[in-house]
Amino acid sequence: MALDARADPDVEFTIDQLALASGLTTRNIRAHQTRGLLPPPDVRGRTGYYGRDHLARLQLIREMQETGFKLTAIKRILAGVPGGGGADALSFERALLTWQTEQPEVVRADALARRIPLGDPEVVERIERLGLLARLPDGEHLQVQSPMLVRAAEELVQLGLPLEAGLAVQEELTKHGRGVARAFVRLFVEQVWRPFEERGQPEDEWPRVREALSRMRPLAEQSLLATFRLVMDHEAKEAFRSGRRGRTARN
Repeated sequence: MALDARADPDVEFTIDQLALASGLTTRNIRAHQTRGLLPPPDVRGRTGYYGRDHLARLQLIREMQETGFKLTAIKRILAGVPGGGGADALSFERALLTWQTEQPEVVRADALARRIPLGDPEVVERIERLGLLARLPDGEHLQVQSPMLVRAAEELVQLGLPLEAGLAVQEELTKHGRGVARAFVRLFVEQVWRPFEERGQPEDEWPRVREALSRMRPLAEQSLLATFRLVMDHEAKEAFRSGRRGRTARN
């Protein structure tokens, strides 16, 4: 793979590399291909090569399964629906993919180590458990799931803060962020998608469902940010008051 420290739009994966990057097994990937959920790879010689579109599709399938979509429903969404609804289904798929606003980057491990300290294997394992990094089989490259978070970690290190402290905060953010995400996805699945599916996915309702999905993500982000600002303001004031009361008591 000819990769540098920036995302390579033409990156290719063997099935083993794709399994590692997607968090699925090679058996899962082959099963999705058999069911028609995943396009076939580009076969050259005896090796099949997959691209970023395959990776994005696998991540979408996994996320939809985790939030309650059945494989039959996922297949209808990805492949189109009868009666001329294929274009609406494709637009719906694109809306689903916009929930992930950052594109993962493939970087050289030594280049990333110059930005943030990765000398401690336990720190690297901790980052991998958070799902922020994934090692590629060549041993020289890493897949960065969120370049924005890597830049934040880099700035924390530049401020003189230990990376381990930043990881502790990120673990809390991931835990609570997952809960918020599940709440909004559950809201969409239970209140919009499931009734739509029970009615047989009427063709004339696709625009409404697609609009609900496309508006859900910005609403979730706005709600989360507004709530965070309120809570952050309260916590900062409480911490300041507690510190001042402690100094008063000592005096």
